[in-house]
Amino acid sequence: MSNAVSRWLTPAQIKTNVLSGLTTALAMVPETIAFAFVAHVSPLTGLYAAVIVSFITAAFGGRPGMISGAAGSLAVVMTALVVQHGVEYLFATVVLMGVLQVLFAVARMGKYIRMVPYPVMLGFVNGLAMVIFFAQFSHFKVSGMDGGMQWMTGEMLATMLGLVALTMLIIYLLPRLTKAVPSALVAIAVVSVLVASLGLETRTVGDLGSIAGGLPSFHIPQVPFDLETLKVIFPYSLILAAIGLIETLLTLNLIDEMTNTRGQPNRESLAQGAANVATGFFGGMGGCAMIGQSMINMNAGGLLRLSGVAMSIFLLSFILFASHWIEMIPLAALIGVIFVMAIQTFEWGSFRLFGKVPKPDIFVGILVAVVTVFSDLAVAVLVGVIVSALVFAWEHAKEVAASTYLDEAGRKVYKLKGSVFFASIANFQALFTPHDDPEQVIVDFQHARVVDHSALAAIDALAERYAQQGKQLSLKHLSPDCRALLGQARELVEINLLEDPTYPVADDKLG
Repeated sequence: MSNAVSRWLTPAQIKTNVLSGLTTALAMVPETIAFAFVAHVSPLTGLYAAVIVSFITAAFGGRPGMISGAAGSLAVVMTALVVQHGVEYLFATVVLMGVLQVLFAVARMGKYIRMVPYPVMLGFVNGLAMVIFFAQFSHFKVSGMDGGMQWMTGEMLATMLGLVALTMLIIYLLPRLTKAVPSALVAIAVVSVLVASLGLETRTVGDLGSIAGGLPSFHIPQVPFDLETLKVIFPYSLILAAIGLIETLLTLNLIDEMTNTRGQPNRESLAQGAANVATGFFGGMGGCAMIGQSMINMNAGGLLRLSGVAMSIFLLSFILFASHWIEMIPLAALIGVIFVMAIQTFEWGSFRLFGKVPKPDIFVGILVAVVTVFSDLAVAVLVGVIVSALVFAWEHAKEVAASTYLDEAGRKVYKLKGSVFFASIANFQALFTPHDDPEQVIVDFQHARVVDHSALAAIDALAERYAQQGKQLSLKHLSPDCRALLGQARELVEINLLEDPTYPVADDKLG
């Protein structure tokens, strides 16, 4: 190891990141198995995906400390595909999903995730925190006499709740005494020893399914390589690629804000795409960044690549060597860890924003959170961005205004201010009174901006209104793009090379 690397990885950092990886790996097991069941695949299909995706993205991705794996947001999309066509089609879909994500990275489109408005980010975080929190309640159900699932009752429920509460209490209180080891890891160990020593009857990881297995082996998806197969898998691949990238890059942005650092979205997208291609060829269900496990890792001090690499190695070792012991861990302990993580992930400070930020921002944040809970992440973010854009357009449409005065020559001058674009055209047109204006009128755009072709059409229409009244209209301080794109009003522009602005206009005719 070089001196530079030695300085980078101190013994304290190695210990902290390895232990945080172990804690995250333990919390990853029940989540991954649960998501595998949602997708109608075996637990090992989910665990192999977690091992491969987490290792590749941790080692080569653009956000150290972020944890990736088999995510629930992807699992719900996979269900219909697996039920209708089988798991082999899922493997082929995951490979194509990875290819699409690699193309996204090669096109260097990761930077556009930073255009997602902050209220959408806030809604995304709060929505996912609620999804993760409420998803744990499924573990409080057991098989009934009729074969269906029913809620726990009596002593079983009391034991489960007591162990969850004890886990959460240890996680919250232990850091006040020592931070030498992750409190979540200590909580899991204490609760596991307590259950074993007292012989308590409670659900364990093994109740979700066996995690014993060997190394993942290379496997070409057993599907026909023809156009019909592509027609089946491409829509799923596209949706999965989009959801995976959105969740990953939003999580990356969140960690950037928490750590006051800057990740590399294109590099992360490339690593995730390569990871999904690999996991598709090694019998995994694919994956993306997981905000819950990322928060567990970071709260335990895992800020380096080592934590994610260690997590994947520990997870693989569970499958190969320690499945018997891992299956003995009480589910209550892991549920307690995830409850704490969800509570810490939720942006409680967002409630303090009521009355302090614009109401549309509050609405967008709540809307995204609700859609995330009841639909899926991709739809939620898309809805949030569209609503934010419409709100932005509406607010800016109201800002176009004009002050008027008569100059020395008796000409009426309209001095515009604001942005003239498709949403503000009605307000723009209402500013002018051709019938009442004098014979000569000047429209000054020095403090206004013409944004799109709709605005240019409105300027042409304004010129037509004054022409019908037999009055002379002059336009000042328009950019060269505006002059080039104007129709009949082009000859009315007063050109001043020193004062005219040079902004571009959103129009295909110049491109």
